Amino acid sequence: MSRVHRRAAEAQILAFDVGGSFVKAARVDPVRGALLDEVRRVPTPAGASPADVVALLTDIANELPSTGPVGLAFPAVARKGVAMTAANIDRRWIGTDARALLASRIHRPVAFLNDADAAGLAEMRMGAGRGRDGTVLVVTLGTGIGSALFVDGRLVPNTELGHLQVGAEEAEQRASARSRVERGLRWEAWAGEVNAVLAEMHRLLWPDLFIIGGGVTENWASFGSLLSSPAEIVVARYGNDAGLIGAAMAAVESGDVAP
Repeated sequence: MSRVHRRAAEAQILAFDVGGSFVKAARVDPVRGALLDEVRRVPTPAGASPADVVALLTDIANELPSTGPVGLAFPAVARKGVAMTAANIDRRWIGTDARALLASRIHRPVAFLNDADAAGLAEMRMGAGRGRDGTVLVVTLGTGIGSALFVDGRLVPNTELGHLQVGAEEAEQRASARSRVERGLRWEAWAGEVNAVLAEMHRLLWPDLFIIGGGVTENWASFGSLLSSPAEIVVARYGNDAGLIGAAMAAVESGDVAP
């Protein structure tokens, strides 16, 4: 075991998963891929401006003692700590160095990555995709639709396939979990929309496996059997907690985990 991973085994890594509706936080054991707390779930501040979101994250960090770097999963294309897009959050995030902004408030290193990529890391390392080669596409269904693409276990970051045009609408406008609620769709009708999105993703990328994640997987028994694709389809092991666990893993890999 490497020095970093030995020290990670003794660490409590704080992880955040910021969404358009809620901010989730928990301490994570990144070696076991396990939550050490009940997930704290707080409504995302109205407007989700950088100042308001970082203030909330700072307050939570002060309330949850932890060691080492912090993981931050975020609904944006993430490049070297900077948010390049803003999906379901304030557009003032675009161009913001989110990693530096949070690090300056909590005085600790921060790993900043796309939220679906974080969920994908957890699923590929310890979850439903563990040991799977070939092309794997993790699809998270929540306020929007996130995607994480892996080829032989290696992440292709920031794919953002929820913004694919599927028919007359973007994928997430048709098939996100929020869209199901807002449109009042029954599970059968909504699964049909998800299948149309999966079909377009398959047409473009030909994955061997789809892993379906996000909060809606709590209702997997209601819709899982209704999904279909030439690719294998499985439910995410970590469900809506995958982003937190993957963010903690990314934090460990970004540097040392000493207090």
